[in-house]
Amino acid sequence: MKYPAIIIALTATCLMLRATAAEPAGTNAPSCKTCADTKKADAAKPAAASENGCRSLFDGKSLKGWKPTNFIGKGKVEVKDGCIFLGKGNDLTGVSFVETNSLPRMDYEIELEGKRVSGYDFFCGLTFPVGKACCTLVLGGWGGSVVGISSIDGMDASENETTKSMEFVKDRWYSIRVRVTAEKIECWIDKEQMVDVTITGKRIGMRFGEIEESAPLGIASYNTSTALKNIRLRRLD
Repeated sequence: MKYPAIIIALTATCLMLRATAAEPAGTNAPSCKTCADTKKADAAKPAAASENGCRSLFDGKSLKGWKPTNFIGKGKVEVKDGCIFLGKGNDLTGVSFVETNSLPRMDYEIELEGKRVSGYDFFCGLTFPVGKACCTLVLGGWGGSVVGISSIDGMDASENETTKSMEFVKDRWYSIRVRVTAEKIECWIDKEQMVDVTITGKRIGMRFGEIEESAPLGIASYNTSTALKNIRLRRLD
């Protein structure tokens, strides 16, 4: 059967319009299968650790991954407003990280923000691993102003080469960062480096007493209430 030329022309025009609608001009749109495969691949990827490759250790909603440290006389530990609150204890209150198998022991950084809500002693005693040992960065100890590492060669933060003094304002957030390598422990408060100590050939350890319950990773306050947030860890390449 022969069709008039006008019908053939109209048919051809319709086919062209369908093709144009299915694939917009000037694009290289992938096929449906390619889109589906891409979505599957994206879904299979693990969630991004966070900015600058940091791993978040606190979700801002719960104590998942943490537990109240087993201190005698500890205050209340709770999560609210995106923060961990350590209530004033008699004397220590703290939280300990429970996923210890995932912790690096060397070549890493840990950072957080903390503030003293009430009280006059240390609002952040950050205990962290250094190889097979652990030690504690003390912020605001010995009456409220001492900064340092406990312990180095058996000497506390108040009496070794890391000892510094700094005024901490109540209800002000401070950014805290610790870097651990085989050669050094370094610490910053906000942008100021407070600790830069070579540890080669030195004995790193914990101060004797309840604070040892914080190892290998924990944060404690002493007779002081504290707020903590944005706790993150990054392995060094």
